[in-house]
Amino acid sequence: MKKLFTKAFLGVLAAGISTVAFAQEAAEAAAPVEGGVHQALKTKFIEGSADFMSFVAIALILGLAFVLERIIYLNLADVNPNGMLNEIEAALDRGDVDGAKAIARDTRGPIASIAYQGLMRIDQGIDVVEKSIVAYGGVQSGLLEKNLSWITLFIAMAPSLGFLGTVVGMIMAFDKIERVGDISPTVVAGGMKVALITTVGGLIVALILQVFYNYLLSKLEAILNKMEDASITLLDMVIKYNVKYKK
Repeated sequence: MKKLFTKAFLGVLAAGISTVAFAQEAAEAAAPVEGGVHQALKTKFIEGSADFMSFVAIALILGLAFVLERIIYLNLADVNPNGMLNEIEAALDRGDVDGAKAIARDTRGPIASIAYQGLMRIDQGIDVVEKSIVAYGGVQSGLLEKNLSWITLFIAMAPSLGFLGTVVGMIMAFDKIERVGDISPTVVAGGMKVALITTVGGLIVALILQVFYNYLLSKLEAILNKMEDASITLLDMVIKYNVKYKK
């Protein structure tokens, strides 16, 4: 799984590096050419100053890399636990604790890992089992939430980078006014264009990442709810097992 995440991250990062390199080369190219949406986006990217727009693009690329990694991880972790719990319950009804442990061990996902940790301590009493489930549930929750903070960082950085380009664009406009000694629209248009395009780019990047972030939060919440429900069900099974076999 780690190799899959690494390949996905490096692939997206490589695409981002090539995009930034293209933008820097295009900044030195000729005037914009009429074309489709793709050409229009490239033109606006260049007009917004490739230096600042490259930072905005890097924020988008890195943010999407973390989004992709989390989507893959959470989808692999989102396993329906009902089948596993039914098999564990059947094994405990037979008094086959080792069989129940094997079922949990051979099933992927955080719920199976929590169940395995609880079953490992089934002979130590219900209190120990409950503490084990709660403690390991916290560990699994931390793994599920991993790297989400990086996505929020890029959501915050993208508009900030855009606003930085805005400030620089305004400075460029005032410098040109000072050199020319005129405040006509043609003099300030270049700096104002840089200021506005970089702001728009940063806001668009933040909006894209925010949509994916909210999707990941909803996915995470669904998995955590399943974990809590499965933990309660497992505790009920352990109590039933103790009543039946620990008289």
